[in-house]
This record gives sequence, C-alpha cells and structure tokens, in this order.
Amino acid sequence: MASPYAQREAGLATAGTSGDVVALIARLLLVAMYFLSGVGKLTGFGATAAFIAAHGLPFPALGVLIAIVGRFHQFLEEHHDRRRLPHGLRFRPRPLQRRSTRSLLKAGIVGVGAVGSATAMAIALRGRVRELVLVNRNRARAKGVATDMRYGAPLSALVQISDGDYGDLAGAGVVIIAAGVNEKAGGAIDRSDPLGRLRLLEPNARVFADIVPRIVQAAPEAVLLVATDPPEPLTDVALRLAGHPRVFGTGTTLDSLRFRVHLAARLGVSPASVEAYVVGEHGTSSVFLWSSARIGSTSVQRLVVERGIAFDDFRRAVEHDVRYANITIIEGIGASQYGIGMVSARLAEAVLADEQAVFPVGSYQSRYGATLSLPSVLGRAGVGEVLWPEMSAEEERLLKSSAERLTSALAHQ
Repeated sequence: MASPYAQREAGLATAGTSGDVVALIARLLLVAMYFLSGVGKLTGFGATAAFIAAHGLPFPALGVLIAIVGRFHQFLEEHHDRRRLPHGLRFRPRPLQRRSTRSLLKAGIVGVGAVGSATAMAIALRGRVRELVLVNRNRARAKGVATDMRYGAPLSALVQISDGDYGDLAGAGVVIIAAGVNEKAGGAIDRSDPLGRLRLLEPNARVFADIVPRIVQAAPEAVLLVATDPPEPLTDVALRLAGHPRVFGTGTTLDSLRFRVHLAARLGVSPASVEAYVVGEHGTSSVFLWSSARIGSTSVQRLVVERGIAFDDFRRAVEHDVRYANITIIEGIGASQYGIGMVSARLAEAVLADEQAVFPVGSYQSRYGATLSLPSVLGRAGVGEVLWPEMSAEEERLLKSSAERLTSALAHQ
C-alpha cells in the first residue's frame, strides 16, 4: 500500500495533467477565436496569439494580456491613418481629403423679416441644426428674434440660436438669404399685374449686391439658398456675385406643395399621396405638369374625368388658387411667410445632411441661359443633378416661354 505522501504526489500529478489539458484547450480556442474574428490576419495580433499558445501563461495573465491587446487594437483603429506602426503592424490608409472649414450642423439666415423669422422658427422646431446665426441690417431685430426663440429652445432638440454679424457666418454649411423688399412693400399684390413677383427684382438685386459678397467673404464654402422673391432671377444675380456654383433658390417647391394640397382637397386624399410638380418660375408664368400628376400611380386627369368633373374647369380653378395663393395670404396676415419658412428649413436640412433628396428648386440651366425651377437632387454641394421631367408638348412650350420671360427680366438688370 502506498504511503500517504506518495498518494498525495500522484494526485497532484494527475491534477496537473488535467490542468495542462484544460489550459491547452483554452489557448487553442483563444487562437482560433482571434483568427476567426479576422484579428489574427494582422501581423502583430497573429504573433500575439502564437505567443499565448506557445507560452504556458496562467489564466489571470491571459486575461490581462487580452485586455491590453484589445485596447491596443482599439487605439490602432482610432489612429488608422498612420501608414506604418511599431512591430511591423500595417494598415491600409484611407485617401487623404482636404479638410473643409464648414460645419454640416451650422446654418445662417441673412434677413430676419417675416420670412427669415419663420424660417428660423421652422429650423428650431425641426431640430436638425445645432447652430443657427441670424444676421439682419438692424442688429437689434436679429437680437430680439434670437433672444425670444432661445427662451423656447429647451422644449425642442438642442439648438444654439444667436444674432450676429456677417463674420459670425464663418463655417456655416448653408446660408439662407431672406433679405429684401417683400411683395406687399414692393407692390406685387395685384392679381392682374403680369409682372407679379418680377416687380421686386430691381430693388432686391441691389440688396443682393450688398450682402452676397459679404456672405461669401465670411463663409466661402457655404451653399447659398435664395428665399427672397423673385427667387429664380435672384439666384442668377447671387450666382454672379458669389463666383461659385453652390447657389440655388427655393424655386417652385412651395408652388408644388400648394398644387398637391389643392389636388388632395378636391379629390379627397392626403397631400402626401399626391405626386405633382410645378416648374419654371415661382410666379405668374409657372408651369403645372398635369401630364405627370399622379395619385397612387393613377393619372389625376383620369381621376377627375372618372368622377364626372369637367377637367378644364377643374384645372383653371386649381391653377388660379395656387398661382395667387400668396396674395390671398397677404390679404389676411400681411406677408406670405410660414409656408416658405418651412420650405427653406427643409431645403437647408437636405443640404446639411447631404440627403440627395429631390425638390423642384431653382438653378442655372445653360440650355435656357437662366435659372429655372426643376426637380433637382440636393446634397451638401447644393444642386447635384437636375432631373428633367417628362412633359407634354404644351408643357414644354410653356416652360420655354417661362424661361424667355425670366431671361428678359434679367436683361434689364
């Protein structure tokens, strides 16, 4: 019979053998996990895994080493732009890009009248911008609007609202221009006046000649969004003054929304279910694309006829209500402001977020030699692409006529 001492030694040897087997299995599993996760493909981590497998490190030491290796891996991921790292670790560098000085969370508004104030409110409520700077010829007004809005800002998403001068626009991703003479002050509220909003071009072009160079000097990389009437010719004016192509206007976005709203109301559906565009000028020569207007992929014209409604009468009534909606609003509250404010805020978001979303905005069209509003893809550089819609022969003729009207108006500037 073996002595108690010999029995104790044999037990320890057996336990040691079992422990070695467990440790070996654990080390093999660790190596396999590293390689399966892709980490072992990196020279340094493959060597680390091999080191663990080759040396009988106790489990506490393994835990510490794993933690160190994991933290080192995180450090390398955070500093991936280094071409060569110690101990032969190599990573594929990302292409170097020129750093932009503009912020995709900062917007500015120049002109804090009715439209500028409504735009500021819409931006604050939508909560997609983190910094909003208001600039106005009368600094006290900008300060008053910013201060008033700041007191309500805690109820919405975090946004810093401040008044400032042109220099405070530095770094803005988009600057909305809402300065100038409005329709009521400029005498553009006569439904029988064929000029309509174009009557405001001359005084507002003078305003732009003063403010656009100052905006560009302060924020040279910002996209300029023209919300002042008339937006198409003023976009041309701003384009010349800015010296860069990142300029577009609100265009017929509001007209298209009004078109959808009136169609929806008459046909008993939600405006969100209506697809319809107004193109050309945000004014009396605007072109309604009836040929492509759809509700649930069904032609609006067909729906109207199927419901026993005379289409020509229906068409005239809708176009009249949309074309002169601004005057109806002005007669009630003095200025058309809330709808265009919501539109301007939404377009600014599309730019800042690089959405590549489609809106009928105004941009320069070389084939016509003037800015026209057409469905366009919006991103951080402004208009990235213009999508020419399918049009009937009559609609194409009307669009050409609208372009000639705008070109003629610019020729007198």
